[in-house]
Amino acid sequence: MSEDLTPEADPSCSDAEQDVLWMERVKNGDHGAFQLLIEAHQSRIVGTVAKMLGDDTDSEDIAQQVFIRVWNSAARYQPTAKFTTWLFKITRNLVFNELRRRKRHPATPLEHKEEDRSFQMPDPNSPSPAATMMAGELQAAIQRAIDSLPEAQRMAIILRRYEELSYEEIAEVLKLSVPAVKSILFRARADLRERLQKYLDE
Repeated sequence: MSEDLTPEADPSCSDAEQDVLWMERVKNGDHGAFQLLIEAHQSRIVGTVAKMLGDDTDSEDIAQQVFIRVWNSAARYQPTAKFTTWLFKITRNLVFNELRRRKRHPATPLEHKEEDRSFQMPDPNSPSPAATMMAGELQAAIQRAIDSLPEAQRMAIILRRYEELSYEEIAEVLKLSVPAVKSILFRARADLRERLQKYLDE
């Protein structure tokens, strides 16, 4: 076990190169490098999990499981692809498992009581309540539309739209060919356009 001196990021490295350097140290049991990897990527993983599941309920727990897998699998990591591609492959496996678990054991969502909501004074610089409601309604509609997609389409659209991964990277994450990724993205976008037509026409 190496001494846990927190390694500084090398300003001459790209983000992808820095990830590989940190992973080399993680392989040797360096907790400092592991913490920096978590800090660099946690928000992306939590966000992706939340969009895949359609809520924030278990997103942080699953993201934690993702990084536990990273730590436990570090010895087998080979930088043949970007670290983030490998990270999203681990995320895909855990999220798909959770989606299947939810199908087998659907839970009834808890209703939020009005008295549980904290009262806040309106901010004069914030958007009007009507504009905020419309934006919230649109975001909810987008999430419902994404939720309706099959798992692979959902993952592909989230990785492409929100994480800006290349077709090649998405193909690696989903274990598909690049033409297959382009095909499922085409179908996903067509389905989303159809479901969101009401908002697109406004």
